[in-house]
Amino acid sequence: MSSQLTLALSKGRIFNDTLPLLEAAGIRVLEDPEKSRKLILETSHPDLRVIIVRASDVPTYVQYGAADFGVAGKDVLIEHGGIGLYQPVDLQIAACRMSVAVAEGFDYASAVRQGARLRVATKYVEIARGHFASKGVHVDLIKLYGSMELAPLVGLSDAIVDLVSTGNTLRANHLVEVEQIMDISSRLIVNQAALKLKRENLQPILAAFETASLAGSPSA
Repeated sequence: MSSQLTLALSKGRIFNDTLPLLEAAGIRVLEDPEKSRKLILETSHPDLRVIIVRASDVPTYVQYGAADFGVAGKDVLIEHGGIGLYQPVDLQIAACRMSVAVAEGFDYASAVRQGARLRVATKYVEIARGHFASKGVHVDLIKLYGSMELAPLVGLSDAIVDLVSTGNTLRANHLVEVEQIMDISSRLIVNQAALKLKRENLQPILAAFETASLAGSPSA
C-alpha cells in the first residue's frame, strides 16, 4: 500500500482557512491554487499532496478513495449524505449560516402561516426539504446552481435557501434574511479504508488538525 496521502480541498475560503491547520502540522502547500492552473499541488511533506476540486465534489473524492481525507462544509455533507465517510472533527472554519431569504416587502410570515405552497430556489435541496417539512410548509423546490438572489427578483421563486456570511449580497439585491436554518462550518472527513490502511502516516496530521482547531483557528 502506498504511503502517499491525498488531501482534497476546494478553492477559496476553505483552502485559506485550512492553511493554518496544515502549518500546525508542519506542512506548507508549495503553490497557490489561485495563481496556478495545477489541480494537484505538492506540499513540504514528502508523502502529502493536495488536490483542488469543486466544494460539492470533495466528499465524493474521499468516499471513493481518490483522496484519503478532505475538508468539506456541513452543507455539502448533508447534501452528499456522508456515506462511507468518517467525520472526526468540526474544524470550526469557513463559518457561515444557512438561511431563508425573500425579496423586500414579501410577507413571509403570512405566506408560511396560511399554508400556501411556497416556491423555493436553492442549491441545497435536502436541507431546504428537511427544514420546510419540519415546519409543515408545502414547498416546490427549484434547483439552481448559482445567482440564487436573482430568483425572487424575477418571479422564479418566493424565497431562496442559501449560505449567508455577511448578508451584504442579500442587501445589495434587496433581499431580506427571514429565517436561519442552521450554522455551517467545515468538517474534516476521512476515507474509512485509508484510516485503517494508512493510519501511521495519516493519524499525526489528523491529530494536528484537531489540536489546531480546538486552539481556535481563524474562521468567521
